[in-house]
Amino acid sequence: MSDRVGATRAAPGRDRQVPAGSPDFPARPGSQGEVPHPDAELLDRIAAGALARIDAMRPSFRLPADVATDADPNLTLKPLGELAELTDVVRGCHPQPGVRALADDLFGYAWKETRGGELFADLIRGEPQATYPVELYGVFARAGLRNPAAEELIAATTGLRLWQLAREDHTRTLNVLNAERRIGLPPHADFAAVLARTGLGCRPEPWALDLRTAYGVTHDVFHVTDWGRSPHRMAEPVADYLRLWLPAWTTSWLEERQWDLAGELLAVAACTPGAPYDPAAWRVLAAAQRPDGAVPETGDGPPEGAPPEEEFTGCYHSTLVIAFAATLARTAPAAFAENAAPAASAAPASPSAPPPAESEVLP
Repeated sequence: MSDRVGATRAAPGRDRQVPAGSPDFPARPGSQGEVPHPDAELLDRIAAGALARIDAMRPSFRLPADVATDADPNLTLKPLGELAELTDVVRGCHPQPGVRALADDLFGYAWKETRGGELFADLIRGEPQATYPVELYGVFARAGLRNPAAEELIAATTGLRLWQLAREDHTRTLNVLNAERRIGLPPHADFAAVLARTGLGCRPEPWALDLRTAYGVTHDVFHVTDWGRSPHRMAEPVADYLRLWLPAWTTSWLEERQWDLAGELLAVAACTPGAPYDPAAWRVLAAAQRPDGAVPETGDGPPEGAPPEEEFTGCYHSTLVIAFAATLARTAPAAFAENAAPAASAAPASPSAPPPAESEVLP
């Protein structure tokens, strides 16, 4: 049975496809095909292959029975939330109907796993102080999928004095503010003031960008631009900074075989007005994609024949990211007319170890 969502206000299972540029999914600037993309075939192949692999991993996204009580949300809800967030972009923006249809089906599967949103009510009852149920619910609320019980509880918990407390992770606070906007709640803080305290807002010395800071910057960009749907929200000084340093950062992390971060940086380039398309970087990342469509997070990834859970944790996020990044690159304004990214003279600090899992999901 299909899990396709179709219209954003329809229940999962309806099979009407949503075309890119519809009222529910405003077209990204430059996505209407004014200038043919020279790498359209490559980017479409990458996105389609990655989504096919994610579809094959679908059982690994299934939530356990104890998801609202004892299960680790970083191993259960986090992957499902990322599946929903990124496939929602692909189903609304990708120019190929087949790619949109599969992304739509995967998004519908994610909503189905939440029992039509009832899960969020359970999570909030168990952890009324936690932000992650609200952040996750916001992904679906943006698409018009609502649950009355969850909405009633969210309205109550976000009205608490506790909700107004400042959080140490400012990038995470941007995500909370985005969730409030998506749900239709009043913001608990000023977005611009919070952004100014993030890595992106501070614009750190480009040569000092370590792995954790780099991931923070990519997510700052995603929150500012609503995951690439609204690149015009990015301030010009920030765009100048990213246009200057993204090529060097991307090259450096590709050399380190940090495929997941490199994919996020290529997505950031597609979110940044005027950032040129980098064909060389995309070819390096395409070469890291396995024949089955999977992309390992780093290096060679899990060995052939690894247990399914090891294969999933070692590949699912980077595979989702490359589908998302290829979609944004495919529909970005025609910055690829210059045919190549300019070289930069600095490289980031070498990474040490990946950042530890966050205590809550969806950083």
